[in-house]
Formats: sequence, C-alpha cells, structure tokens
Amino acid sequence: MLRIALRKKPLKLTALMTAVALAVAPMAAVAQQNKGPPVLRDTETEQLLREYTRPILRAAGMEKHNIQMVIINQGVFNAFVADGRRIFVNYGAIMQSETPNQIIGVMAHETGHLAGGHLAKMREQMAQAQTQMIIAMLLGAGAMVAGAQGGGGNSGLANAGAAMFSAPGEIIRRNLLSYVRQQEENADKAGVKFLNTTGQSAKGMYETFKRFTDESLFAARGSDPYVQSHPMPAQRVAALEELARSSPYWDKKDDPALQLRHDMVRAKISAFMERQETVYRRYPLSNNSLPARYAHAISTYLHGDLRSALTQIDALIQQQPNNPYFHEVRGQALLEGGKPQEAIAPLRKAVALSNNSPLIEMLLGQALVATGNNAYTDEAIAILRAAVARETEAPIGYIQLAMAYGRKGDYAQADLASAQAAYLRGDSKTARDLASRAKTRFAIGTPGWVKADDIVSAKPMPGQKSN
Repeated sequence: MLRIALRKKPLKLTALMTAVALAVAPMAAVAQQNKGPPVLRDTETEQLLREYTRPILRAAGMEKHNIQMVIINQGVFNAFVADGRRIFVNYGAIMQSETPNQIIGVMAHETGHLAGGHLAKMREQMAQAQTQMIIAMLLGAGAMVAGAQGGGGNSGLANAGAAMFSAPGEIIRRNLLSYVRQQEENADKAGVKFLNTTGQSAKGMYETFKRFTDESLFAARGSDPYVQSHPMPAQRVAALEELARSSPYWDKKDDPALQLRHDMVRAKISAFMERQETVYRRYPLSNNSLPARYAHAISTYLHGDLRSALTQIDALIQQQPNNPYFHEVRGQALLEGGKPQEAIAPLRKAVALSNNSPLIEMLLGQALVATGNNAYTDEAIAILRAAVARETEAPIGYIQLAMAYGRKGDYAQADLASAQAAYLRGDSKTARDLASRAKTRFAIGTPGWVKADDIVSAKPMPGQKSN
C-alpha cells in the first residue's frame, strides 16, 4: 500500500547541509521549506529499509534509540538526518540504488552523522556564528559612528565600519561550511567502520558518492573549495575509496534473496510513482522477471484494468503464496476498484502474513467500513484502534475510525477520531473545532475528554493552519 501522507510535524530539513543553507537563506525560503514535503508510507518498503539499517544502528550503539526511517516523496537522490531520531530518504534514492549495498552505504553514512551527534554540534556552531555576527555588526556600527563624528578626516574609519558589516558574514559562512565538510568526512569514516563491523562491503557507498561526484565535476571546476559544503569531490572520493578498499569485505556481494527484495521494492515504487509509459520502458513486457511482473500488475490496476490486474496478481501469489504484499496489493486493487467486500479476504491474509502490520490493518479496516455492512463495524473499530495505537502518525487510520464510530452512533468518539486525523494533517483549526465538540459529548475527566482537551490546548506547529 503506497500512500502519500502529510506528517503532523513539518519536515524541517535540518540535515547538516540544509542547516547551513537556511542560516543564510532569505526568510521567505525558510517559510516555504517549513511546509514540508509529503511522506510516502508503504509497509514493504519501510520494512526493507529497517532491515538495512538495523545492523548498522547496532554497530553504532544506537539500536535502542528508536531511529525511524521516513520516505520522502521526492524523485531526486537524497538522504539526510533530522532531530537525532529519524533518517529521511527520498524514494529517488531507493530507485537509483541498483543494489542493496548502495543504499545501505548511504544509510551507514547518515548513521555516522547520528552517532557523531553532528546535528547538536551544528546547532552549537550556528549559535556561535550568530553571536559572532551580532558582535561584528555592533563593532561595525561603532566604527561608522566614530567615523561620522570625526568628520572628513575619519572617512576611512567610517568606510572600514561599513566593510565590517559585509565581511563577517562571509567569514562566518566559510567557517560553518568548513566545519560541515569535516563532519561529512567523519560520517564517511564512521559509515565504513559500521559496514566493516557488520561484515558488509563499503563498495556501494563509494560507488554512490563517486557517481554523483562525476556528475558534478564540471559544475565544480574552478570553484572555491572553501565555499563548498562538501569536501572537494575528488578529495573526498579518493579518501573514501582508499578507506573502503582497505576493508576485507570490499568484494562481498549482496545476498541474491536480498537483491530480489530490493528489486521488488524498486519495481513497486516505479509502478506507483512513475508514468505508465516510463514503467513499461523500465520494465518492458518482454521482461518476465518477478519484479517486472509486479510492476506490470500494479500499473495495470492503477490504470483501470482491474480484471487483468487481478489475473496478474494471482499469478504472483501462486509463485509466492506467503508474500504478504501480493495479498495486500490484491486487496488494495479490489478496494479501490469498488469491491470492498471482495477485498476483505486478501487483506486479512496480508495482515496475518505481515505480523499485523498497522498500515495493512488500516487498509483492512477501510475495506470493512466501505462495505456499509453494520455487522463489520465492531471488528473494524477493534482493528483500527489497534492499528492507530501502534502507528500514531497515519491520518487514514483515524479517518476510518471516525467513520466506523459514526456508523455505530458513537459521535463523541467519531468527533475525537476526526480531530486526531485533522491534527495529523496539520489542520489545527479543524482539529480544535472537532475536539471542542467532542468534549461536550464526553463526561468530564474521562479518557476521551482528556484526549480531546489535549488537542484543544495544543499549540499549532509551525506551518499548520491555525485559523
């Protein structure tokens, strides 16, 4: 189930490089970025990324830090860390990584930033830079005043004061960027160390950075190394190559089963996110591999040919009957094709095979509600409540829960669930209005009343609609 969702908290792009960019960016650009890009949710993709990062986090001593993987709806290659507990990765980074080792290498690098506490250290550096800027501006202003009071004989002092307004900003920016370059180098070293500890090759990490370095060499030619956010490309890649090649695991290949799962996820993302003609150029009909057939089946259902899509999905299930995501896609195709009753059985199977994935549970709950059969209402509520308890940032679960409660005539719980969905979408005004109404329906002090009161009292997040 590949879904686009908006997070409750705007994605403040506080990766090391972005932090520096925002420090010198105009206010309008910062406000625009604070809106945050949408997030992609898919159990299959998220599970694979968790498996990629788990041994890396263990090697970094961060296994118990509850680091989350967040997939961003951006087709360009990028990954970054934020707030010390999340690694963000564009779906484009997954699509452009031909092997698991390549994306694992990127995750190892980002873990290096987390393990090094680079975000907190960068905030300290930026705070110091702001202090330096204030002092420099005060000194510059003082020189200008002294020059003006001294008359024409002190015009040089006035000019020097004016220059002090512009020079410190450039010096401080260079210092910040130099600091960031050092952190990038440290993250490279830490990433290779984590890969070695887990018995994995750093070749994919090197290949990825070299590919993008080669693409940027022309643009960087003749540029000032001190105004570049990353180390000079040739220097950084050479250092990384030397470090990576020294590993005894340099030539170690990815497990074929893992490579197949990686290819399946890439095919799924392609089918959901790319134009149909692009999907079929990437996976022509002559390609009879499992990933290609997966992409064909999804693309077929997305473009309205449900009967043909089901035939293709059933063939996939026949080949891998215990693959939960084939059953999930079948249920999703039926649900979105207007057949919620028929979607229930495959979604039940997907839930069971996925060890009760909350996102798939939400899809099952949606199918139960969509049938319009009141006999399913209590089951839908039980499933959805369990799902939102474990997956707290998916509005769709609360939306379906509100519908189920409304069908049962429990309007207090329906209003509360609707308020929670609105809050997660970033619509704080609607959330407060619905929560206020829910408070009038609950007895004072009950758990539902308390939850509604929390939403009413919550301050809007930056970027949320507050009126």
